[in-house]
Amino acid sequence: MKLRSAKNIMYMAVAALALGTSACQSEYLEEVPYGEVAPGEMSKPQNIERAIIAAYSILNGQFDGASSAFNSPASNWSFGDAMSDDAYKGGGGTGDQNQIHQMEIFNTNPTITDVNRKWLALYEGVKRANYALRLLQSSVSFDPQLKEVREGELRFLRGHFYFELKKIYNNVPYIDEQAETVEDYYVGNKALTDEELWAKIADDFNAAYDRLPEHQDDAGRPNKFTAKAYLAKTYAFQEKWQACLDAANEVIASGKYSLLPNFRDVFLPENDNSAEIIFAVQHSVNDGEPSNYNGSIGDRLSAPGGPYYSQYGFHRPSQNLINAFETNAEGFPVDAGTLDAGDFSDPRLDHTVGRPGIPYLDLDILYEASWARDLATYGPYGPKKRIVSALSNLNTDTWPYISALNYYIIRYADLLLWKAEAQVALGDLEGARITVNEVRGRAAGSQVVTRLESGEPADNYRVAIYDQPWTDANEAVELVRLERRLELAMEGHRFFDLVRWGVAAERMSDYLEEEKQIRSHLMNAVFVEGKHEYFPIPQSYIDMVGPELAEQNPHY
Repeated sequence: MKLRSAKNIMYMAVAALALGTSACQSEYLEEVPYGEVAPGEMSKPQNIERAIIAAYSILNGQFDGASSAFNSPASNWSFGDAMSDDAYKGGGGTGDQNQIHQMEIFNTNPTITDVNRKWLALYEGVKRANYALRLLQSSVSFDPQLKEVREGELRFLRGHFYFELKKIYNNVPYIDEQAETVEDYYVGNKALTDEELWAKIADDFNAAYDRLPEHQDDAGRPNKFTAKAYLAKTYAFQEKWQACLDAANEVIASGKYSLLPNFRDVFLPENDNSAEIIFAVQHSVNDGEPSNYNGSIGDRLSAPGGPYYSQYGFHRPSQNLINAFETNAEGFPVDAGTLDAGDFSDPRLDHTVGRPGIPYLDLDILYEASWARDLATYGPYGPKKRIVSALSNLNTDTWPYISALNYYIIRYADLLLWKAEAQVALGDLEGARITVNEVRGRAAGSQVVTRLESGEPADNYRVAIYDQPWTDANEAVELVRLERRLELAMEGHRFFDLVRWGVAAERMSDYLEEEKQIRSHLMNAVFVEGKHEYFPIPQSYIDMVGPELAEQNPHY
């Protein structure tokens, strides 16, 4: 017998109608967060815990039986990198995952697969968090002290899912744990103003902060300072700089987090929950799940090819990104056009991307241009930072070719650079310089990529801390923003940074004009200001809820 009463079945079906497409309704009915348990048994603490874990499990973007999390990746590689000046879609030409190519050239429309599946994945997360909250709040047998903690976790998770929805789609419907009836789920995206929606998200993180302890034994669960860090991010996106600075300083003062001494070590799966990681999507492989869907399933197309990896060949670094790492002989950034072999460069470059002639990870082999699928279209570079060594038992060499490397939603360097932005905005230029130098100082002290035989540096690496006072606010802004690009490249943040800074139209137009000279697949790309900063609302949602309640984003 199935676990749900007629009311529960209606609940699940209505969630599908309000938040997805009718075609996906059966998926929602089949994909049940709490397993096959009689409805009367769901109030038992062990089953509530299962519902809570189910809310966590959607973090990696895998929400059904299809291996399609690459359409809804936790890392946002397609939404945040391929849409930016940092990366190309890659793969076997423009027809391979053509819908992502359409996104890359800003020909996105409300029916594109990825637009729909990302929406579905995030609202599946909201739905699971809401369901578990209702179970938890109505339980009389759950340990009261632990109940408070678990409620904090669920409020944190819901805040995360809504934050992602807000930064991707902007105008989104808000549904909380009080929704039970059919009518409750027909919620439009006109109900809340921009400020009110941000306030809802901040309320969840504040509630999480109030309820969570300072430490959790399970590394994957948020703590009080995790919630405060996400508040700092929420304030940064709203340009509430004093609140952002205060939140960041509280996290820093906790002493829980720090930069690892060596940049490359941050991205080794054995360091997944190191002192640098504030919150991450937990991944695992070879754990008994037959399809390894608990691994980095959303990034499975990033395998770079060559003798050790499948040649999916997506998520390819752009020439523009490579150029951004160039420095002068003193180790300071320069904008000198194309970075050529032998030019001075920031050592983070060769930890971030695969470049021809440079050793690749610990494989005792040079990366070659021939690894790159469709070299003529997408150029010679490959991803590297978030690729796990083929020698590691935390990487799978069979389908779906994924790893156990966590996806870092917030890491300490990220937080430091929000702080630096806040300091510049508030007029503390010297404070910002000191903060940025924490990040650059780690880069300067990190191990560099070395040649295979001699052990000498593989290229002319130079990076230096800023040793002169910052006195120009405009220059300080640019230096902080550049540092974010260099430090966080290929981690899915770049496009969203450009949008929140209000420079996406200018930056992407300049980028496209330059890149079209060398990348013909971008010839038809045009960024329209006031439109392409956000993705379209899925047409299926608007059709289901109705135009009287829901509206499309401008110009789609």
